[in-house]
Amino acid sequence: MKKLLIASTALVATAGMASADITISGHAAAGIYSGLGNANGTAETKSTSTLKYFDVETAAVITTGAGTAGVSLTTGDILIAGTDGTAKVAETFSGDGIYSNAGVDFTMTGATDNGISFSASVNIDAGMEVDTGDFELDGKDGGTAGLGSVSMTGTFGTLTFDDAGIDNLYNDAYTAADVSYSTTVGAVSLTVAHDTSGAADGNSMSAGYTASGMGFTLLASEGSAGTSSSLAVSYALNDTVSVTGKTDQVAGAESVQTITASTTLNGVSVALSSANNSTWDVDLGYSAGGFALTYGTDETDVWAATATAALGGGATFAAGINQQDSMYAGVSFAF
Repeated sequence: MKKLLIASTALVATAGMASADITISGHAAAGIYSGLGNANGTAETKSTSTLKYFDVETAAVITTGAGTAGVSLTTGDILIAGTDGTAKVAETFSGDGIYSNAGVDFTMTGATDNGISFSASVNIDAGMEVDTGDFELDGKDGGTAGLGSVSMTGTFGTLTFDDAGIDNLYNDAYTAADVSYSTTVGAVSLTVAHDTSGAADGNSMSAGYTASGMGFTLLASEGSAGTSSSLAVSYALNDTVSVTGKTDQVAGAESVQTITASTTLNGVSVALSSANNSTWDVDLGYSAGGFALTYGTDETDVWAATATAALGGGATFAAGINQQDSMYAGVSFAF
């Protein structure tokens, strides 16, 4: 009788389940680094806009150009704001060292009989980690299990839960959200994100529309100074050339209009952008046979160069250097 009751309970518990899968994957990386940013673990936001430093000894505000060039800082001086309105701190850099890390990711997916699919993820990472995209030293990961997002998708759209893990849709330097909802209405895609802690900049939204080679993207976020928003319009002139126009209005600041043109031909990519606030960017790239080179610079002579090469079997070599003599070189593996 007990066995029958247990079996019956199991049938009831799984009656709404159509399918379920658990996928396990792994990753690892190792290499060398020198002069990477954020060595002290303090939150920072790099910017090419004018920055203001507060001198704790003289109580004066020190204003300079992009980055930290030309600023004399002593211990305790802090960077309080940039013209984009984002809070910042003075940047520090690491010495020379090596990094090695490994991790395991568990992804669980399933679907109910009525067509609702759901997923959740758990990851365990350990070792010294670097952020190759931002030339930053992330530091040691504790090797503890971390819960990723939990999402549900159906005809109603997608509902995602991730405590402080959902990037602000307008600017990922703003407060991260805890829950988001996305759906499609005709040809329009919509996403809204909400931070349950009530942070002033914790709510954001995005909307996109594409038709006849043209794409429209609207992003917005609340803030203590008001609502910040950006509108971008892109158009594909042909299979290799596209043009994008964007206007960005940060709450409490002047709006910035930017025009970008990009092309890709025979593995060579070029992107040029210019804005009405006297800023510009040039990005070059080349890829062929699993090998890729990139180089980018702007009006402040901030530049970065990277190289990657696929080694086969899930292994990839990557190296990079920038104008601050920050560098890394190493191999990553996917299992």
